[in-house]
Amino acid sequence: MRQPMDSRPPQSARALNGETLLAAVRWIADAGIFDELAFHGNTGWKPVDLVILTVVWAWSESRTLTGAFDEAHRWSLVVLGRAAVSTYQGLMGALVGSTGRILPLLWQRMHLLMEKHGGDHWRIGLWAALAVDGSRVDAPRTRANERAFCAPNFGRSYSAKYRRRKRRRQGRPPRRRRRQKSASPVKPQVWLTLVWHMGLRMPWSWKSGPSTASERGHFQQLLAEQEFPENTLFCGDAGFTGYDAWKAAIDRGHAILIRVGANVTLLRKLGYYARERDGIVYCWPSAAMRKNQPPLVLRLIRFRLGRAQACVVTSVLESRRLSDKQALRLYRLRWGVELQFRALKQTFGRRKLRSKRPDRALVELDWSLVGLAIIQLFAVKERVALGEPPEQSSVSLAIRIVRETVDRWRETPAAGETFRSRLRAAVADDYQRAASKKARYQTDFKDKPSAKKPKLINAKRQHKRWLAMHLASAA
Repeated sequence: MRQPMDSRPPQSARALNGETLLAAVRWIADAGIFDELAFHGNTGWKPVDLVILTVVWAWSESRTLTGAFDEAHRWSLVVLGRAAVSTYQGLMGALVGSTGRILPLLWQRMHLLMEKHGGDHWRIGLWAALAVDGSRVDAPRTRANERAFCAPNFGRSYSAKYRRRKRRRQGRPPRRRRRQKSASPVKPQVWLTLVWHMGLRMPWSWKSGPSTASERGHFQQLLAEQEFPENTLFCGDAGFTGYDAWKAAIDRGHAILIRVGANVTLLRKLGYYARERDGIVYCWPSAAMRKNQPPLVLRLIRFRLGRAQACVVTSVLESRRLSDKQALRLYRLRWGVELQFRALKQTFGRRKLRSKRPDRALVELDWSLVGLAIIQLFAVKERVALGEPPEQSSVSLAIRIVRETVDRWRETPAAGETFRSRLRAAVADDYQRAASKKARYQTDFKDKPSAKKPKLINAKRQHKRWLAMHLASAA
């Protein structure tokens, strides 16, 4: 039930939960960052008010979007004294039209706060280390979502045909087909490519699109659209291989640390790099040669991950700037981006979006990530202030604290139970597990990912002829 404005509890020595949380959100969504934004003259809301309303909407535990809006709208009226919009349809219209302009400004503000309050965890050694990975998020099965997000040629693509040919070459029987054709198409999904800060263990930025989108394409778009810190190192798995993606990062002054497998061919003994020592390899596919593009000089590093040997390439050629031991540590830290996806889908409750229209589903995902990232920034700030590493922060506990603070907006916290003190106590468990968390039964209907050793070949005469032509044209 909405509480009338004149019945709000009186001010006390300790701020009310609602006032504390409002100040915390304003700390990030500072009104000054939107000063240069210009909207249509009929727009009746301010960007900062819209952000506050939308963040509280994203934090809601309601199972419906309209129910979450009712809670956020009521909270905004009684705590802020006003609400940016008065209806759910108005909120969706505002977000669809303005998220593309507001979100980059929020990213910039959060990046500044991450650097300011991250302490020694802002960089890992010399590097501002960012992991990049992709995942799919389910969307409701509506016709509009199916048209926007589903693969139109599922089962008939080049990769699907390649997998069937591969099974035949290996002498394995074809997979059993269903006796009866499925009555419905493949469920719609949104492809999310996430850039994740490895030191602070929280999202940096992201790109979303249909299930057929390319994570490498998203990565290249983010590189073109955003400014990244000096000495940024991007760490990715074997899905981010390719001359174009690597060259896009290197040309912008960034470093890469990417796992490579049998689908990558690398050259040795090309003679392009003056001090060609052990580990120096080149990525120079035929398409790049024909376009007169230069070869990429890389360093190949091998180490063991469990029982398997992993091969990664990096554009950092000097071991004094990135040793093999540091590369192993960074690649192991990259696994945290998988835990971030689990936090979004399972802990935060976004395994399946709720919007029935594709444009609204995309902004729902955007603001869900914004809401989760703000909670994580709250928790990381308090953890670093205590002199402890961010990985000790519990995302699930931080989410619970924020949601309880929203619900109990008119209560005055007891001594020692303030918003900050509760966040500082939100520590992940440190007990030793007695058994593995791996499931006893593993489904076997998906292709199991594998990354074997890359193909290493010595440069041939044609490669050196192309190199001579390239150097002559560049002179």
